[in-house]
Amino acid sequence: MSVKENLASILQTIPSHIKLVAVSKTMPNAAIMEAYDAGQRHFGENKAQEIIRKQQELPSDIQWHFIGHLQTNKVKFIAPFVGLIESVDSLKLLREINKQGEKVERIVPCLLQFHIAEEETKFGLDLSEAKELLNAIEKEKMQNIHIKGVMGMATFTENEDQVRKEFKQLRKYFEIIKDEHFHGKDGFNEISMGMSGDYLIAIEEGSTIVRIGSSIFGERNYTK
Repeated sequence: MSVKENLASILQTIPSHIKLVAVSKTMPNAAIMEAYDAGQRHFGENKAQEIIRKQQELPSDIQWHFIGHLQTNKVKFIAPFVGLIESVDSLKLLREINKQGEKVERIVPCLLQFHIAEEETKFGLDLSEAKELLNAIEKEKMQNIHIKGVMGMATFTENEDQVRKEFKQLRKYFEIIKDEHFHGKDGFNEISMGMSGDYLIAIEEGSTIVRIGSSIFGERNYTK
């Protein structure tokens, strides 16, 4: 099946209020344009160099989501255009995003990345660390950051009960933070969870953004 056909069949399974991010990392511009021509506008990348190149070469109305571990020295390159940084996992990174946002006179939308999987390799915060970041935003008056919600990745396993449990945990973190830090305020409403293998469970558990790559573009080419 083509990218266009894959995209159409995925969209049939996603409620209209949920945002689909097509994870285009390692994919050539031609494949991205096939999805773009079919109406897709949100694309996800996990390497700064790649997202910078693609942003320069592809249509300007694409909303780029940065979904990988972001090094602080790369923030300045993506701050002028990134649609959403989904992977804020430290205070150091948060401060740098605010600093670079200030330089380009832009409020940079971000999600707090939580560690919900059992795997040790995944980056992310726990609840107390997330609260520390939110307190710092207030205390240090970081005005060039907009925390829009939370993000997390479940364990890569066929055990659906475990995946569901981890998604429930992220939803719980979202609700605690919303209640304690964003009570009565608009703008904190995103839960980014769910990928090609588990997005249907994520949607059932309250996801508002799903990140789908291989089910749209096919297997990745990591040989570059």
